[in-house]
Amino acid sequence: MTQIGGHIAAVRRPDALGVHSLDLVQVGVPDLQPAAAFYRAFGLDVREEDGGLSLYTAGHAHRWTRFVEAKEKRLRCLCFGAFEDDMPRFRQRVRERGIAEIAPPPGHESNGLWLRDPDGLAIEIRVAEKSSPNAKTPMTMVSAPAGTAAAPARSRQPAVRPRRLAHALLFSSDINRSLAFYEGALGLRLSDRSGDGIAFMHGIHGSDHHMIAFARSTGTGLHHLSWDVASVNDIGLGAMQMADQGFAAGWGLGRHVLGSNYFHYVRDPWGSWSEYSADIDYIPVDHDWTSGDHPLEDAFYVWGPTPPADFAVNREAAG
Repeated sequence: MTQIGGHIAAVRRPDALGVHSLDLVQVGVPDLQPAAAFYRAFGLDVREEDGGLSLYTAGHAHRWTRFVEAKEKRLRCLCFGAFEDDMPRFRQRVRERGIAEIAPPPGHESNGLWLRDPDGLAIEIRVAEKSSPNAKTPMTMVSAPAGTAAAPARSRQPAVRPRRLAHALLFSSDINRSLAFYEGALGLRLSDRSGDGIAFMHGIHGSDHHMIAFARSTGTGLHHLSWDVASVNDIGLGAMQMADQGFAAGWGLGRHVLGSNYFHYVRDPWGSWSEYSADIDYIPVDHDWTSGDHPLEDAFYVWGPTPPADFAVNREAAG
C-alpha cells in the first residue's frame, strides 16, 4: 500500500501469533505518596485514578503503569496488548499447552486472558491498541556550527519528559523456563541472552530490541522500568533533574551492549530502578533477528561507571 510521499509499512506480521505491546505494568507499594513524588520528578504525568496512581507520558493518552497500595513493594501483574482477531487463537494456544487460565486479580475487571508465569506472576493478554513503536524512535543529536555557543543556559532548561515506556526488566528464578513460557504463550521472541543470567525478548509485530527482559534471581520481582527520551542530552539532564530533587542514587551515564541504548538509572524509594533510555535497537515487523548468547562482559555495558553494588539485588525476593 502506498500514500503520497512513500510506502506504508506493515504494522503486523501476517499469519503469526504474538502480543504486540507491553500494555500495562502494575506495582504494589506501601505508600503512594513517595511513588507520586518520585515519578513526577522523573518527568511523568502522575494521575490519581481508580484508587491508585497512573503514569502517563507527555502528550500520550496511554496509561503505561499503575501503582496501588500494598503491604510491601511487589510487582503485581503485567498486561500485554494483542490484536482483537488473535484472541481466540491465544485461548486455543494456552489450552493446547496445558496452561491454566486464572481469574483476574482483585481490582481488575477485564475480558482478557489471565495466566500465571512460571514464577507465579499474573499475566494478562488483552485487546489493546498497539503502543509499541512501528519504527525506530528517532534520537536527536545536534552539533552547533563553528562560531556558535552550543550549550543552552542551565537556568532555561525545560524539564525532561519521557516519551513512552520502552520496556520492563523482571527477575526470574529460571531464565530458560521464563523464555519458554513467554515465547510459547505470548509469542515473544528471544533477541539476545547471556547464558542463564539475563535474556531479552521482542515482539513479532515490530518492537524495540526488548519489550521485556529477565535477570536471574531467586524469584520474581521488578528490576526496572525503562522510559524513552529523545537524546543523550536528555538522559544527562534527567539525571541532574532527579538529583536536584533528592534522587541522586543511580547509575550512568553509560551505553548498553545488548540493545545498544544509552542510559542512566535512578533508584526509586523501594530499591527498584527507573531508566532514562535513548536510541535502543529496533526490530522491524518484517525482520527476523538473529539472537546470540553473549559472554558476560558483553551482556551489560560498553562503557560507563561501575554499577552500584546492589544494582542486581531483588528486594522483593529478599523480603
